[in-house]
Amino acid sequence: MPAVTVDNLLVLPRIEPRGSASRPRAVRSVTTAPSGLEGEGFPVRRAFAGVSLADLDPFVHMDQMGEVDYGPGEPRGTAWHPHRGFETVTYMIDGTFQHQDSIGGGGLITDGATQWMTAGAGILHIEAPPESLVVSGGLFHGIQLWVNLPAADKWVNPRYQDIEPGAAALLSSPDGGALVRVIAGVVAGHRGPGITHTPIALVHATVSPGARLVLPWPARYNALAYALSGHGTVGDEGRPLHTGQLAVHGEGDHVVLAAGEVGDAAFDVLVLGGEPIREPVAAYGPFVMSSRAELAQAFEDYRAGRLGTVPADHIGH
Repeated sequence: MPAVTVDNLLVLPRIEPRGSASRPRAVRSVTTAPSGLEGEGFPVRRAFAGVSLADLDPFVHMDQMGEVDYGPGEPRGTAWHPHRGFETVTYMIDGTFQHQDSIGGGGLITDGATQWMTAGAGILHIEAPPESLVVSGGLFHGIQLWVNLPAADKWVNPRYQDIEPGAAALLSSPDGGALVRVIAGVVAGHRGPGITHTPIALVHATVSPGARLVLPWPARYNALAYALSGHGTVGDEGRPLHTGQLAVHGEGDHVVLAAGEVGDAAFDVLVLGGEPIREPVAAYGPFVMSSRAELAQAFEDYRAGRLGTVPADHIGH
């Protein structure tokens, strides 16, 4: 881990050091993600469990899928299922997932690629390991993030984005001790390829043992840091963080990450935040709406077949 890297970080654009007026974001809370099973039985960590929606806004849910090394015949995926009212972001760090949806989007998500699906007014989709991976087994590790849509955008037409591994903006900390992949939003003046209805920033940082990363972060966004692997600290105060833990930050202009001592494993962290929507959220199962009445309508529309149809050439069962 991870799939997308470079041999020499010093050839990448550098993140400029922060000025004396920049304020570090203090850590408000650290929570540990419980483990569970998703879809047809693949292991996940529920990254946002126990955190209030007010602290997560504009996000509503995130699963860390794996990290697991499957044996032959073991890989699992999901069945066809509906979504409405939000966007799903599937980021595959290692391994391969196959996506298909009812509007013609789809393909392989592999080794650092991201697939961004705007469910909007409604869509059906499936995510499954390709047959070759089922036969062989292999490493599987990724993230699925749900990004809420404001009420005014919940009825937009569905949209699909395929972001190849090489499309992310790659940056280095000033001393070359950290690799920063900007997947969406603008961080340190560099824009990631993801196009979002809700303004957000999404970054995957790898901090080398003994190194420290000071990451500029938009002041109007919230700031969350989730440890994908390894251990280190977050915040100027040096709050410990390890695999499967989420740190919620307070206000400020930058986020501070530091890896463990030289000789330890690298510290891989997903840093994400967005402009809070500050609207009512009614979420249940595969739908994220603004009211219970809209949730009921979503289930009724799904049962009536109004959220799309499974393509004739569908993958899955």
